Amino acid sequence: MMREIRIHARAGQGAITTAMLLAVAAFEEGKHALAFPHFGAERMGAPMNAFVRLSDVPIRLRSQIRHPDYVLVQDPTLLRVNDVTAGLKPGAIVIVNEEKSPEELGLKARVVTVPASCIARDVIGRADRGNTALLGAFAAATGEISLEALKKAVSARFQGESRDRNLEALEQAYDLIASKPGGSS
Repeated sequence: MMREIRIHARAGQGAITTAMLLAVAAFEEGKHALAFPHFGAERMGAPMNAFVRLSDVPIRLRSQIRHPDYVLVQDPTLLRVNDVTAGLKPGAIVIVNEEKSPEELGLKARVVTVPASCIARDVIGRADRGNTALLGAFAAATGEISLEALKKAVSARFQGESRDRNLEALEQAYDLIASKPGGSS
């Protein structure tokens, strides 16, 4: 069965890296994956999307994802300007980089919040680099990809201290979400 993920971010926040890390992690688990961005002539900071498809069989579909199983929101300010829940499949999960509780966001969906920017600030030293923490939350909330596969993907992408810090952010977010009842809200 194919799973589709839509990532909402602002240009420059690492949404393409997030998508690529998720695809590489899927490859580590023997899955097929396709990751691609969608943006036009946007400037730095403009809203943009990235997409990921995961499957046990080769993926032939190349279109944008309009009906996702999962949505990742890297920048919570996008909740005010985009309908991140548009087209969600039944049972879909929205994972938001946010300190507030899922109920406080008022989204009509199953929502998981993780303070990815806070984790990134404390561990990586930059609040705008919360994508690995968001991926850790995704793994814990969905079970679609293992923490070990994500660790391999992060280790292949980053080197030295940057690798170590991103691995720590990934694990902290994973542990935070995994420790909640049911892994999510």
